[in-house]
Amino acid sequence: MLISSFLSRFWYISMVACYQNQTTCQWHYYDYRKFHAHPPEIDYDIQLVNGNPNRLSASFFNPLLFHFSFDQQNTLEMYLIFFVIYLVMVPLQIYAVRLQKHPVTRLFTISLLLEFISVCLLLTHTVRYAMNGVGNEKLAITGDIFDIFSRTSFMLILLLLAKGWAVTRLQISVSSWILLMVIWIPYCAIHVLLYIWNRTEVDIISDIDEYQTWPGWLVLACRSTMMLWFLWELRITMKYEHSTQKLDFLLHFGASSLVWFIYLPIVALIAVNVNPLWRYKLLLGITNSADCLAYCVMMGLLWPNRAGQYLLLTGSHYTGMDELDEFNEAPHIVHRDSDSVLRVSDDDYQDNDDEIETLVLSTDDLLSAGNNGGIESPPTVVSSGGSKPLILNGRSRNHL
Repeated sequence: MLISSFLSRFWYISMVACYQNQTTCQWHYYDYRKFHAHPPEIDYDIQLVNGNPNRLSASFFNPLLFHFSFDQQNTLEMYLIFFVIYLVMVPLQIYAVRLQKHPVTRLFTISLLLEFISVCLLLTHTVRYAMNGVGNEKLAITGDIFDIFSRTSFMLILLLLAKGWAVTRLQISVSSWILLMVIWIPYCAIHVLLYIWNRTEVDIISDIDEYQTWPGWLVLACRSTMMLWFLWELRITMKYEHSTQKLDFLLHFGASSLVWFIYLPIVALIAVNVNPLWRYKLLLGITNSADCLAYCVMMGLLWPNRAGQYLLLTGSHYTGMDELDEFNEAPHIVHRDSDSVLRVSDDDYQDNDDEIETLVLSTDDLLSAGNNGGIESPPTVVSSGGSKPLILNGRSRNHL
C-alpha cells in the first residue's frame, strides 16, 4: 500500500515485463519464450483511492470522494444539484407546452428533455463510479452525446428566433429552412465527430483539457461561426422590424444570447492558465451552469402568460404570410398602436395625379385584425404630407 499525504498530484502506474538479475542487480527485459512456451497470465487487483481505506474518520475517508481523482472530486454533488433543478423544470415545461402548442415551445421542450436525460446518464455513471471506482463508460459517453444534441437544438431555437420566427412572422420561407438545415445538420455531425476524435485520439495521460486540442479548437471555431451567423440574422430581422416593443425585445434577446454563445471560448481561454487540478471542475461547472441559466431564461421567455407580449405563438389562419413579409419589409410603412386594420375611405380620397398617397400596412396590423371579431374602430385621420388628409376607418381585412 502506497500512502501519500503531500500536495495533490497525478499518479500513474506503468507495468513492464522485466526481471532483476540477482547477481548484478540489473533489470532486464523479460522474454517469456526463454522460460515458457506460452505467455504467462497474471492476475492482479489494483485499487487507487483518495484517502486511507483502513481509517474511516472523516479526514481520511469520504464515500463521495474516495474513488475520484482530485481533479474530478465534487462532480457527483454538481450533477446532483443540476439533476434536482431539471427535475423541477421538466414537469413545468411539459405543463407549459400542453397549454401553448407551438413549434418553438415544442422544440425547446425537446432540448430541455435531452439535457435532462444527459444529466441523468452522467449522474448514474458518477454514482456507480463512487461506489466501485469503475462506473459505466458507455453511460458517460451517451450522456455527453445527449448533451451535444441538447446544446445544438437550443442553438437552433436561437437561430430561428433571430430570423424572426414567432417574433415578426409566423412562417419561414422554404429557402430559409433549407439554408438553415444545410448549415445546422452538418454542424451537429461535426460536433459529434470531434467529440469522438477527442475521446479516441487525445492521450488521457496528458494534463490538457478538451479545449486545448485540435477537436476542441474546431468546436470553438464552429461555435463562433454560428454566433456570427446568429448576429447577422438578428441584424436583418431588426432592420425590417418597426414595432418599438419588439425591437426592444430583440435587443435584449440578442444580448443575452450573445453571452451564451461567447462564454465558452472565453472560459476556454481562461482555463489555459488554470492549474490542471482545478481546470476540469472549472469548465464543467461553468458550462453546466451557463446552459442551465439559458434554459431557465428561455423557459420564462416562452411561458404562456408572458410570451404573448412579444411573440406570435397563438397561430393564425391567414395564409398569405410570404406576401405580408414582403410588405413588412417595405421602406415606407405607416404604423399605429391600435389593433384594428385601417381602410381608406373611397369617398374621402380621389384619384388625382397631384395628390397620390401611398399607404402600406404592417404585418402586425394585418395579423391582429382576426382578433377583433369584426368590431369596427372609430375613424382615424392620418396625414402623410399631401394636400388632403386620409380618413382611415377600422374594418376587417376583407375590406382592404
